[in-house]
Amino acid sequence: MIKRTATKVVHIGGVSVGGGNPVVIQSMTNTDTRDVKATVAQIHALTEAGCEIVRVAVPDIEAAEAISRIKKEISIPLVADIHFDYRLALLSVENGVDKLRINPGNIGGGNRVCAVAEAAKAAEIPIRVGVNGGSLEKEILAKYGGITAQGLAESALLNVAQLEKYGFKNIVVSVKASDVTLMLDSHKILAERLPYPLHIGLTEAGTPYAGAIRSAAGLGALLSLGLGDTLRVSLSGDPVEEIRAAKEILSAMGLRHFGVRVIACPTCGRCDIDVAGLATRLEIQLAHITTPLTIAVMGCAVNGPGEAREADIGIAGGRGSAVLFRKGETLRRVPEDEIEEAILKEVCEMNLVGGSSRGL
Repeated sequence: MIKRTATKVVHIGGVSVGGGNPVVIQSMTNTDTRDVKATVAQIHALTEAGCEIVRVAVPDIEAAEAISRIKKEISIPLVADIHFDYRLALLSVENGVDKLRINPGNIGGGNRVCAVAEAAKAAEIPIRVGVNGGSLEKEILAKYGGITAQGLAESALLNVAQLEKYGFKNIVVSVKASDVTLMLDSHKILAERLPYPLHIGLTEAGTPYAGAIRSAAGLGALLSLGLGDTLRVSLSGDPVEEIRAAKEILSAMGLRHFGVRVIACPTCGRCDIDVAGLATRLEIQLAHITTPLTIAVMGCAVNGPGEAREADIGIAGGRGSAVLFRKGETLRRVPEDEIEEAILKEVCEMNLVGGSSRGL
């Protein structure tokens, strides 16, 4: 059991982050925010996939003004991503955004930071202080001779201090880099220095395959230390893939559980059934089910019966057939061409009665 680090609770729309609440999944649209129809459509797809907070880029006034129209069409909290122009933050607040993401160091002097803090305080919305390795202050880069964990943490601490100077403490903090070790070390420093919730993620992680693996390594390590209150898996391409990866990471860490989990053996020379094909088809066909269930697709009698018994539904393959298990009970032997249908029938029955997962 992972012991979560205690942090303050921050409310983003109807979602509570920090204070021991479940780790919240975020993503960011890659549409043109000014194109309300396209942005709303993508947010709906993200919501259906399991996204709980969504962020949009706000590069200009038209994008900031689009927030009010987007908000009317979506059901999850909306975050405005602001850089350079503090007036866009003020306009986003006016248009009903649920949270701001800013880097106080790149929106100007104290008066501008103060104006944003006062607007957010009046609207009772939080601000995420976001520091990235690619946008560290020149002074910090010079001090540490480049991008370092100490530099990332120091930048975040300085930027948080700017908001606190104006009495603003409704804060979420993130320090992101594309290097796993940098991300880990900088968060460890911050966790000892700040009470605020941490938004964790590996920035510019890469393509869906490589980026998901890098993110799993970094986020898994942080989560195992009890660090992280909300996360984003940053991948190039369709942001829905970010949600799928985030759910898998949280499930693997035992922190949250989402629908059907299919486990399958890697197969070897003892395997006599199509484990990979069956497992893949089951994942696709059962993606819509929200009841937590574990399905084990095992190819032989070595580990197969044990894993299958521990799952809610499982099969242990043999030559041309498999033994079907349900919650530890041996049901029957099923011909290979009927395995998929038999599993789907068992899942349907368990889902209809609201079955919960013993394995999870």
